[in-house]
Formats: sequence, structure tokens, C-alpha cells
Amino acid sequence: MNWDDVRMFLAIARSGQILAASRRLGINHATLGRRVTALEEGLRTRLLIRRTNGCELTAEGEIFFRAAERMETEMLAAQASTGRIDTAVAGTVRIGAPDGFGVSFLASRLGRLTRRHPDLKLQLVPVPRSFSLSQREADIAITIERPEQGRLVSSKLTDYTLGLYASKTYLDQSGTPETVEALRAHPRIGYVEDLIFSPSLNFTGEVMRDWDASFEISSAIGQTEAVRSGAGIGILHDYVARQSSELRRVLPDIVIRRSYWTTYHETTRDLIRLRTVVDFLKELVDEERHIFV
Repeated sequence: MNWDDVRMFLAIARSGQILAASRRLGINHATLGRRVTALEEGLRTRLLIRRTNGCELTAEGEIFFRAAERMETEMLAAQASTGRIDTAVAGTVRIGAPDGFGVSFLASRLGRLTRRHPDLKLQLVPVPRSFSLSQREADIAITIERPEQGRLVSSKLTDYTLGLYASKTYLDQSGTPETVEALRAHPRIGYVEDLIFSPSLNFTGEVMRDWDASFEISSAIGQTEAVRSGAGIGILHDYVARQSSELRRVLPDIVIRRSYWTTYHETTRDLIRLRTVVDFLKELVDEERHIFV
């Protein structure tokens, strides 16, 4: 069995598409398809159901996927023990991050890392409602909770705070609420409740029992823009809101605290490109920790 063929199968299984896997591996999609076909012929079983909109694992493919992940773990361990793990900071690293942290903080700062390492390619993607590191939908995930299950390596990146905000224009026109109860007289902005994928995103319950937003947006950046436009009062990330001169803190004694975690699959812990990115994320946050808390 050719290990490269197994590695290519893993890429397809994790991305769900031959084309997406070929882009990540940097090879032609037709070549990738032929290599996996050769693997199936060697195993004398069908591993993938190929459709126009993607690939799905067969029952045999699911079994082989778990075995292939164990092979990958052993291969990385063997490379590390013999000093043959990759030594060049090159290749692709995909970072999944919440939109507030990804767009408002990381997007303008990650260019420093690619300038240091010209052969490193970074991909910054939003963390969706359903997300799987084990299927390599990202190499590194920034999460707002520490994952409790799976073969994952996690470390706290930083604590951060949120608070109530409104635009200066809105407060000039509608007045500033002086109590939590007074918030009920103002339009409130919040998340789309049935799309909240983590209990940690339910900030409103820490302010008042029934937030009852008149404008719901399933994006932290979208909520910030809505508040900035004068649409009402919302709970915003302090490090994001402080970037706008139009936004004003409301009821400043109310402070909501959360944390960001970096998480990656344990089978990739010895990849130098991944370690380089994880270390750089910590470096960035350490430099500007004051903006988060």
C-alpha cells in the first residue's frame, strides 16, 4: 500500500470533495482521483461514493478512514522520532476562527507571518455552526470553549470581555439607559437564537432574562455594524467596539467575560508549519493582550 495514496484519501475524506482536497494538496484533481481509485483497486473495495457535489464515505470507507488516521499518527510519530519531520515552514495551514476575532483581529495581522515565511500559505475561514477538526475542516481552530472530546490539543489563547454599546447618534436621539430595566424601552440587537451553536454565545442571559431582540444577526461583525448604524443597543466585543469612534459604552458596570482557545488535532502536533502558526497566534495576542481584557 502506497502511503501517499492513503494521505490523499484522507484529504478527500476530510474535505468531502476531490477538488477541494486537490487544492489543499497542490496537485491536479484528476491525478488525485486516479490515485484514490488505485487505492480502492488495491484494497478491492469501494471507499468513496463520488457525486457531482462532493464525496461520501462508504461503510468500508468509514472503517478505512479510522485505520488511515491511525496510520497517519504512527507516520508522524516515526518521522518525529527519526528527526525527519518537516523542517521547512511551507505548505498550507487553515485557521478557523469566529468572525469577530478572525475579521477584526487576525485578518490585518497574519500578513506578518507570510512575510516571514514566503512558502507558507494561510487560509482564514469562519467557524461554522457545525465544525470538525478531526475531518480537517481546519488545521487550527480558535474556539470560545475548550473542546472536551476528541484527540485534540487545546490551550487558552486569551480571555476577553464584552459589554453593552450604542452609537453616539442613537444615544443623542433616544437617551442613555441608566439601569438594566431601562433597556426594555430601547430596541435591542442580538444573535439569531436558533443559530447559537454554543452556550457561551448566549451573552444576553447575563444581562437580562428576556433580551427579546428586535434585530437578530448571526454574526458578531454584523451586530457591531448594526449598532454603529444606530439600530439599537447590543452586546459587543470590547476589542472590536473600541475601534469605532461612533460607539459608546452603555451601563459600563456590566462586563461579560469569555475566552478564546487554540485547538488542533493531536496527529498534527509535530508539523512545524502548524507549530509556527500556533506560536505566532500566541505572539500576536501577547503583544496586544491589553485590548482584550
